[in-house]
Amino acid sequence: MSRPPKCRRVEFLPRLTFFKPAGVPLRDLEEVGLTVEELEAIRLKDLLGLEQEACAERMGVSRPTYHRILSAARAKVAEALVNGKAIRVEGGNFQLVMRRFHCENCGHEWELPCGQGPRGSEMVCPSCGSTEFYRIDQDGRPFRCQRWEKCSKQGGLAENG
Repeated sequence: MSRPPKCRRVEFLPRLTFFKPAGVPLRDLEEVGLTVEELEAIRLKDLLGLEQEACAERMGVSRPTYHRILSAARAKVAEALVNGKAIRVEGGNFQLVMRRFHCENCGHEWELPCGQGPRGSEMVCPSCGSTEFYRIDQDGRPFRCQRWEKCSKQGGLAENG
């Protein structure tokens, strides 16, 4: 019996989750299912142009696992494009990465998904409008690094946002 797959970290949830060839009624199309983590693998490698090792690190998986996810995603997209099928993005085994913030002015805490919403330099506290805030980790401590656990041992300090 194989072990269940561990959750992949995803920084992006698509607003549009269905894509189809133009001019073909939906009832006449077959669908290809693409999971959210497969779309994330394509986004990281093909859209952002990251190396596979960096992509794997951001998704919280090994490089061979990332390669399998990416290969499966590309095969599905190729099948849909070549054979004129629709693509539906849904499901998967993932955890959305959230950014958490704490306002120094009013003490309000809020969170936003990574890769969505304004950048740190463009943000204000949604409660009081202050620009005096900082990013916090899941325990409410100041966020020290954007590269997960790896940098905490090295003492790297990332900027807010």
